[in-house]
Amino acid sequence: MAEIRVENLQKSFGSFNAVRNSNFVVEDGEFLALLGPSGCGKTTTLRMIAGLELPTSGQILLDGSDVTMLRARDRDIAFVFQLFALYPHMNVRKNMAYPLVNQGMPRDEIRTRVEETARLLQISHLLEPLGLGPCRRRPAARGARPRDRPATGLLSDGRTARYARHRVPRQDGA
Repeated sequence: MAEIRVENLQKSFGSFNAVRNSNFVVEDGEFLALLGPSGCGKTTTLRMIAGLELPTSGQILLDGSDVTMLRARDRDIAFVFQLFALYPHMNVRKNMAYPLVNQGMPRDEIRTRVEETARLLQISHLLEPLGLGPCRRRPAARGARPRDRPATGLLSDGRTARYARHRVPRQDGA
């Protein structure tokens, strides 16, 4: 994963300040949790890092490159939202493959990427069955972004502690 550096990040919606002068660094390989009450700016901060919101001021650097004003599609970041977007008529495998199919990726590469991502997320057993319940939809949604091996990933989820077993283990085994 890449280093994320946030410097003096601010976001205002009219007279409401959602994020005020936020500064932090997430080193390559580190895991950071933003904790706080509802409405304190956690998701807004993640949305700015992902490129879904533009900050009012401040800077966002990804591995030293200024990405502050880049569109989300031009950043190398995978983002899983609080409200996961799975297509209910598709099984998990098809949900995970869908963005890769839209990119025109060859079928063999799609199959490899989906299976590799499912193995990393420990959800291989969820690839085929339909009718995922709420407890299975969350880890499945995390796998629905097996795009071009992003530099980093963001997860907006107020209940991640409940799903600790679905977190991706670090490559160094820590």
